[in-house]
Amino acid sequence: MILDMYMTAGLGVMALLLGIFCTRKIPLLKRLCIPAPVTGGLAVSLLTLLCHAVLGVEFNFDGTIKDICMMLFFTSVGFQSNLRVLKQGGKPLLVMIGLVAVLIVIQNLLAVGIAKGLQLNPLIGMATGSVPMSGGHGTAGGFSPVLENMGLTGASAITMAAATFGLVAGSLLGGPVGEMLIRRHKLAQPSDNSPFGSSYEKNAADTLGGKDYTVTEDRSLMQYTEVSCVLLLTMALGMGLSKLLALTGITFPTYFGALIVGALLRNCVEGFAPRAKFPLDEIVAIGNICLSLFLGMAMATLKLWELSGLMLPLLLILFSQAAFMVLYACFVAFPALGRNYDAAVLVSGLCGFGLGATPNAMANMSAVCFKYQYAVKPFIIVPIIGAMFVDIINTGVITLFLNLL
Repeated sequence: MILDMYMTAGLGVMALLLGIFCTRKIPLLKRLCIPAPVTGGLAVSLLTLLCHAVLGVEFNFDGTIKDICMMLFFTSVGFQSNLRVLKQGGKPLLVMIGLVAVLIVIQNLLAVGIAKGLQLNPLIGMATGSVPMSGGHGTAGGFSPVLENMGLTGASAITMAAATFGLVAGSLLGGPVGEMLIRRHKLAQPSDNSPFGSSYEKNAADTLGGKDYTVTEDRSLMQYTEVSCVLLLTMALGMGLSKLLALTGITFPTYFGALIVGALLRNCVEGFAPRAKFPLDEIVAIGNICLSLFLGMAMATLKLWELSGLMLPLLLILFSQAAFMVLYACFVAFPALGRNYDAAVLVSGLCGFGLGATPNAMANMSAVCFKYQYAVKPFIIVPIIGAMFVDIINTGVITLFLNLL
């Protein structure tokens, strides 16, 4: 069954609304900081898995609108990048880069070590190491042919299934780990946000209810219209920059150009016109909506039946990766980042892109901040690391391991 981009988007919206409903009705989900799109998306993907298992129906999804939402979200993240704040957060950024590098190395050592201990081809370890874990589906697709050429039959199926496992695990573990650290170390008190959706910022303004339409509302409508136009134009310029960067031969995420252009525009405006009021609230709001829609579609369109092809030894490696990620986050990353509230939020993000992808990291951090309070530095540091450093470090480490094997 083929779902076009409109049907896929509708499925993602249904998943998001279901997740919001579940978050409202099941307090445990909010307490554990599970993002609403993850809850609803997994429920929908389990339903498609049931259809595949019982009726033999295989679903194919069109991710066009999903990709647009991702691009808009990271464009909004670029506008949230304030160089003055980034300078203040310089040390945590460097520490996070170091933590990511160590994590990637250990992921490969762990997977290859378990594979050799089980007398399996060590390339199976590489196919379940940092290639699908820190790399996600993109890196998995890129290195699958390399592993195939080195003699690993079915490398594509293994890496893609492992990446799907990591995406789910990273989304489910990041929020609870961050929440547990905050609660255990008494770093913040829960806020009184209503459980509308764990990936939304709190809106401080009361709803207008039955009041007459006012000039303030008209101004707000114009601001959102202007911001939407700015985001779309920035996204277009960012795609142009991404095409130029591709000429260097270095692989960057598709959203990298838009993120950079957004950051440049924001800091140039504030630099040359410091008194200008930047519409950051509207940008953040649109970005949060796009993140929720993207993640709802991403989780709802997971082909969970691909996991059925994983043998028991592969599942052992993948569960070991998830367990190690939790231990590494709690006992290495959290102390290294300073044992404070920002560190706990960063750790939830580390679990997200250490097992899945940067959008999952952002959703994990949003879920934690929704329950407690907003943290500025993590939302600047994590996208930069996810866009600029993870893939570069991962590619280098994977290449080194493949040559050693």
